Parts: sequence; C-alpha cells; structure tokens
Amino acid sequence: MNSDKESYTERRCQFIGTISIVVLITCLLFITSCSETTDSERNTGGMQDEKLRNMEQILEAGKLRVLTTYSSTNYFLYRGQAMGYEYDMANKLARFLGLQLKVIVAKNTDELIELLLSGKGDMIAAGLTATNDRRQRIVFTDYLYLTKQVLVQRKPENWRRMQRHQIDHKLVKDPIELIGDTVYVKKGTSYYQRLINLQNEIGGNIHIQLVDEEVPTEKLIEMVVEGQIPFTIADQNIANVSASYFPDLDVNTAISFSQRISWAIRKNSPKLLDTINYWITKMKKYNEYYAVYDKYFKSPRSFSKRVSSDFYSKNTGKISPYDDLIKMHAKAIGWDWVLISSIIYQESQFNPTAESWASANGLMQLMPATAQELNVEDVLDPNQNIQAGIRYLKRMWNQWDEIEDSIQRLKFTIASYNCGSQHVADAMKLAKKYNMESHTWDENVEVQLLNLTYSNYYRDDVVSYGYVRGRETVNYVREIFERYRLYRQFIPHTAESR
Repeated sequence: MNSDKESYTERRCQFIGTISIVVLITCLLFITSCSETTDSERNTGGMQDEKLRNMEQILEAGKLRVLTTYSSTNYFLYRGQAMGYEYDMANKLARFLGLQLKVIVAKNTDELIELLLSGKGDMIAAGLTATNDRRQRIVFTDYLYLTKQVLVQRKPENWRRMQRHQIDHKLVKDPIELIGDTVYVKKGTSYYQRLINLQNEIGGNIHIQLVDEEVPTEKLIEMVVEGQIPFTIADQNIANVSASYFPDLDVNTAISFSQRISWAIRKNSPKLLDTINYWITKMKKYNEYYAVYDKYFKSPRSFSKRVSSDFYSKNTGKISPYDDLIKMHAKAIGWDWVLISSIIYQESQFNPTAESWASANGLMQLMPATAQELNVEDVLDPNQNIQAGIRYLKRMWNQWDEIEDSIQRLKFTIASYNCGSQHVADAMKLAKKYNMESHTWDENVEVQLLNLTYSNYYRDDVVSYGYVRGRETVNYVREIFERYRLYRQFIPHTAESR
C-alpha cells in the first residue's frame, strides 16, 4: 500500500507547498538541525518562552510546546518510555515539522486553557471534546476521532450466573431511566454539560452530583466498580479501556450522539491551525494514523490475564518448550526458573513472536529501547530474548538491594520490570510520607502505586514521574506469584530449580 511506502520526508514536501513563503524559508533553515528527542516537564508556574508565538516563531524556535494532562490515554510513562495517544500523535506532528516536542503537563482542563491563552504552550492535546462553550475561548482543529459519552454502571452482583436479558433488566439501558437517579461528574467537563442538556431532552430531572475537578475520570469509574457511587459518565473509548480492567462494569448505554475529539489552539494562530488541519487530513489517509488509535483504544490486550497455564505435561513436569533455556539463563540471577517461567507466561503466554500494544516484543516483552541497550540483535529469538530479559531483571534486582526481605525484594523487582523502577520509587516515597512501610510491597507500596493513578497523588511534591497504570502493575505482581504457586504444585523442586 502507498501509505506504507511514503516517507515522512515525502509527505513533508507535499506539506511545504501549502504554507506561506515565510514559513517555508524558516522551516528549511531549521528542519535539519532539530532533534526528535522530547523535552517533558511538569508545569510549575514559571517557564521560559512564555509568549504568544505564531507559526513562524514556532518553526524558528525549533520546538512545539504541547499542553496535556496525565492520564491512561493522554500521556504517561510506561517502562521508562513516554506514551499515550495524545503524546504519540503530537510527537508525529512535531517530527513531521522537524521540531522538538516539549510536553507541558497541566492539572485539569481549565488550567490547560489558561496555559494556552497565556502563551505557555502552543497547542492543547488532551482529548478535549469540541464544545460550543469552549469555542468561545479557543479554536479547535479538525477532529482526531469521534466518540460517544456512555453511562458507566456496575453489573448486578451475581451477573455471571445470569442470562443476558436478566442482566439487562437490572441495568439502565436508556437515558430516560436516569430520571430521579444520581450521576457523579466533574463540573468543568463536557460530561456535566451533556447531563444538563439530557435533562431537557428526556423531560425529567437527573440529580447531578458534582465532584472535585481534581478527581480524574478513572477514579470515578473505579468508585462505580467499588459501589461507592452508582453512575458516572465517560467517553466510550476510555470507558472500554476501563471495562477491560473491571469486568463488573457495563459501559454500553450511550447518552450522546457522536462527538469530536480535537486539539486546540489560540484564536490568533490561523497558520498553525491550517498547518495542523493539513497534517490531520493527510494522516487520515495512512494506516499509521489508525494504528495509534487502535494501540490505545482497541488493542486486544488483556489486563486481567488468567492465572492458569496450558501445561505441556503435568506428568513430565514441563511448563513450556523453553524450559531448558529458562533454566540455563536463570542461573545468572539465581532465581527459581519456575518463577521466571511465570513471568514469561504473564508477558507473552510463551509466544516468541508476541508484540504488545506498547511495541514490546518476544517472550519477555522487551521494549525497543531496552533491547537496543542490551545489544539484542534479534528480539524474537527465544535464547536472546530470555537472556536479555533476565539481565534486565537482574538490574532491577540489584537496584533494590536496600530491601532485606527477599520476597518483598522480588515483588519490587517484578513491579519495576512491568512499569519501570521510577514509578516504584515514587510509590515508595509516598508510602514513607504517609507513614507506611516503604520497603514492604504488600498493602504498603502497592497501595501507593495504585494511588499514582490519581492526580492528587501523582502531583504530590515527592513524586517525580507522574501518572502510572498502577492497577495493571499491582495485578501483574499478584498474578505472577499466584501462577508461580500453581506451577509449583506440579513442578517438583530439584537442584536445578534454584
């Protein structure tokens, strides 16, 4: 397909023909000297280059300043690498323009808009719904994707034993059924405005319970799961991601028509608007545009993997075709090879060609940067992949030598393998701050890692690396140890087991 063959350079040449001569000259002067590295910083109130820059000035500076928020879809760090739908798309735009990307993190939507209008950023990339109220202050680009707002509710307690029609009977399936019910949302969101409009449409009152604007949507969804609140509202794509974490959720009741999710700029930046819109139009013709969306919103990855495994033979004591390789390389770290087998199953289910939503590859799901750092020539080669993965585990293990209890140290190491040691260190700092055992994973540091999903924690002064998918990592550690326990029921301890 042509989309696979056309390079960024070719597309940039087409782009150049659509902008003014002034912009063209500036772009040509700086396009070869700009780095593709990303400069990310938390907003602290005082920043350099605080001016209302136009397109020519952005190109001349060689840097695109993008405002966003930490979230599971906008921007986060995963195994030490910056990720997120909005981040990936903004990075592609910056690379297309030959600019360095600078990420500036805001607390909420109101702060995003204030930072943009005050000149502390050039554009907002944070999953904003293009509403008329917001158009009074900012200009939206062409939409990146369409979504609907859905009702987030909990399935009945015994839903697994019920038939589909019985479950549906217990759920709100039509917005009109919300009359008289209470829905929890943040006032500054498009969800609040949608509920206001919905009341007029259905001719009845919905009790709208406003929550602190600092509470993220993910936290409200979790409160529904835990039964603390009955309902909240979320964009369908975000709700679907959460439902993959929490099977007790139902997110199938739409309460809006399709809505546009767009980037935003200041009203006095027409050339920047034209440039971004041109890029979006061009990108929508290529597979990579849709691949980024699928990566974050449609990936078939499972957040709650099974704790059982397909044994090759319970009688012969085999776990996978790679037992011998695992036993050989496990000696380098001194761990039970069965524990490492449990990690590998959790990572890839023993599929040597597995590729994750985050572009991690092979049996031990090595990230591209990690594989390069460890000099892995063929990441899909089982021998190289296992050897490198264990080397990386050993690095994490050595990093936690201050933890005396060996089991707890294992859990810190395995958690670091999943989400990155930076986030684990942040959770330790929070544990210490809140008088918890900072060297104990169970019910201490794991609690604070879960808290790093929420803005009032990941913006704490002791935290350095922001948002993390804490539940994914906590479940990861628990499931590995549970699987290890199950494996050990069938695999006898021998001298080579250690």
